[in-house]
Amino acid sequence: MKNYKTILPILFIILLSSKLSAQSLEPRLYSNAPLGINFLVAGYNYSSGALATDPALELQNPEINLHVGFLAYVTTYGLFGKSAKFNLVVPTVNIDGSAKTSTGELLTKDVTGLGDIKAKVSVNFYGSPALSMKNFRNYKQDLIIGTSLEVTAPTGRYEKEKIINIGTNRWAAKIGVGASKSLGKFAVEFLADAEFYTANDTFKTDIKREQEPVYSTQTHLIYNIQKGMWCALNANYYWGGVTKENGVKSSESFENSRYGFVFAMPINKQHSIKLNGSSGISTRTGTDFDSIAIAWQYRWFD
Repeated sequence: MKNYKTILPILFIILLSSKLSAQSLEPRLYSNAPLGINFLVAGYNYSSGALATDPALELQNPEINLHVGFLAYVTTYGLFGKSAKFNLVVPTVNIDGSAKTSTGELLTKDVTGLGDIKAKVSVNFYGSPALSMKNFRNYKQDLIIGTSLEVTAPTGRYEKEKIINIGTNRWAAKIGVGASKSLGKFAVEFLADAEFYTANDTFKTDIKREQEPVYSTQTHLIYNIQKGMWCALNANYYWGGVTKENGVKSSESFENSRYGFVFAMPINKQHSIKLNGSSGISTRTGTDFDSIAIAWQYRWFD
């Protein structure tokens, strides 16, 4: 039992809604799309390395494997004449990991279950009018500015008497703004957001765990190869997220950056696939890991 109590904070901090949201790279988040288009997305993400470990634990060589299978639904609609999107993501998570204590003791654990569900609304309030499919054919992007709100619900597997949990047992809300500028076949994007968290009052059974907001910025360079096919180079920087346990500081601030690549390709008018990968550029505290993902997407209209 001692082993599991020691490695718990590693896995708990990893699973800030299955992954720390600030680590994600999201090109084309504020792109325009016709009204009434729907997407069903199924995918798999694998991450490996020192995922968001707590430096206060003084663990050596943490190696965590994170497997996330996810199912998502996305739909587009109009809001006050502007284009908007809603998406819902349901993840299933498996974690296996190992680390050594400062005394050389090897710790291991493996756990599987439902992750915390995410819902996001994004609205493009400038440069992206709500258009039917017919009218969208004549639309040409220039500058788009938008905003988004993502809510993470504490739906993941969480048992306070258990040492390892997938769910975070708290709510989170991420508020973001972004801009996308078209430059011929290229587009340049900049995003910024802040994520806020409620407290987990049953961390390790009876500890109140709080976390300060995590802030992040992202930059994307997108190249439109042909209709429906595109690729992107991505980079981000994120910081904050100091944690407290019963009012006592228990971790340092994140201050890290990552880079990534995305490639999307249509199979036919209704089906497409997306591949992406990311890795760390600079790591001051934890989150030194590599990640790859693949997703299949099915599209239909109302």
